[in-house]
Amino acid sequence: MVSGEDNTRRPDFFIVGAPRCGTSSMAEYLRQHPDVFMARIEPHFFGSDICHGKKLKEDYLGCFSEARNEKRVGEKSTWYLYSKRAAAEIKRFCPHAKIIIQLRNPVDMLYSLHGHYVYRTSREDIVDFEEALNAEEDRKKGLRILKYVRPEYLFYSEIPLYTEQIKRYVDAFGWDQIHVIVFDDLVSNTLKVYREVLRFLEVDDHTPDLKVYNPGGQVKSQIVRKFIINSWIRRVARTFLPSTTRCRVGQILSSLNISSKHRPPMEKHVRKRLQEQFAPEVEQLSKLLNRDLTYWCKD
Repeated sequence: MVSGEDNTRRPDFFIVGAPRCGTSSMAEYLRQHPDVFMARIEPHFFGSDICHGKKLKEDYLGCFSEARNEKRVGEKSTWYLYSKRAAAEIKRFCPHAKIIIQLRNPVDMLYSLHGHYVYRTSREDIVDFEEALNAEEDRKKGLRILKYVRPEYLFYSEIPLYTEQIKRYVDAFGWDQIHVIVFDDLVSNTLKVYREVLRFLEVDDHTPDLKVYNPGGQVKSQIVRKFIINSWIRRVARTFLPSTTRCRVGQILSSLNISSKHRPPMEKHVRKRLQEQFAPEVEQLSKLLNRDLTYWCKD
């Protein structure tokens, strides 16, 4: 799709989330396809209820300025699924958009998300997972939140409520324009899942380098991490660097500071607590997708 204002291509498909569900890997696989253009960053242009500040349309379209004759142009912004407004906003922007939704066991997703916050971003300063879960009520009162962090990103009990989130996209686009990927399938048969996406996007078959992108891990140096997330450094970068450059530099620095050492497993009593908490949600999701996912909440 070409913008009416100029010759800039507009996105016609969106990977909308959820976070920590393999979306980075899928975006990278698609980026390798000769007939697909993927934006280099997560623009998060839509979702006005959870995005920081006013974002300019021309800046957003600039994310696709390098697109040429590819059959598909897309972007990945993992909080579009969580947003209550993004589905309707994307619909107004591109009524015929194709929507890719990726889901993961809520228990594992939250543990991975918390680790991502702690080790790669400036959103979370409570290192202990259970303590971070227990802080949610305080955070809903505006307490125990780092400066510049929107509290919604820390409402752990609400982030994996996939059923109502998917329904917003179904209401906006209908099932024909939606493709759902379960993380377990992506892990067990990556190439098969990728090729199903290609058929959904109506582009030719292709085999990418199927390595894992943006894996979990632990930081090598807390000093480097604090430097990356330091607020005054961010303010200076925001003044002198365009958003795309800032994001790329931040991603590179964060990646270099992550070790391959895995995070310790979640404590059993915390896992049990979350399994019980999300069991009703998973039952609803199973009915919506016509697929039994209740094993997610069983030992």
